Amino acid sequence: MTGAVETHPGESRTGYWTWTSSADAPNYRYLVPGVLDALVRAGGRRVLDLGCGNGALTARMAAAGFEMAGLDGESSGIEQARAAHPAIDFFVHDLTDPLPRSRWGTFDAVLSAEVVEHLFLPRELFARAREALGDGGRLVVTTPYHGYVKNLALAAFGQFDQHWVPLSDYGHIKFFSKATLGALARECGFEPVRWQRLGRVAPVAATMVMTAELRRPA
Repeated sequence: MTGAVETHPGESRTGYWTWTSSADAPNYRYLVPGVLDALVRAGGRRVLDLGCGNGALTARMAAAGFEMAGLDGESSGIEQARAAHPAIDFFVHDLTDPLPRSRWGTFDAVLSAEVVEHLFLPRELFARAREALGDGGRLVVTTPYHGYVKNLALAAFGQFDQHWVPLSDYGHIKFFSKATLGALARECGFEPVRWQRLGRVAPVAATMVMTAELRRPA
């Protein structure tokens, strides 16, 4: 499910999303540079993209030199990803289920771009990341940014309905600030080590990027 709402080409009444294209999303103009910078700084070569959707962002990171794998719970996205990028390891998997044991501890870093805001159970994303990383590594999470100034601007200019899109089926159900995303990461065994804001100017940024380090057992 990589990307903000506009990333998803269509919705399905029987599934979460029906992917109809492997094309890039409009928000990739700022998301790709920010994610690439975060992964380079995180270190490591083998990266798992949790909620990879149609694989477009996964492929961008592979083209930059990372050894990528991608999972998504929606089979139409994985079908598009495999067709467009056959050299990349894509597989269908529900984030609420543990990863296959063969995947545990086999990645240096985990990426999850514009996914956590769609999840009723966001802690499951962090649980899958812990499994993928094993004893150590870093997690890069992007999600729409929410903070005092941005929320105030949305209210002042009457943009809440447009922003929350309450008439849309599915879509965003969680709205994170730096404080709440950081608290969730710490609760799940990660320590945030770097933050970025992407798109627009910082006080009203479109997206934030958290890089968090997996805490090793004492």
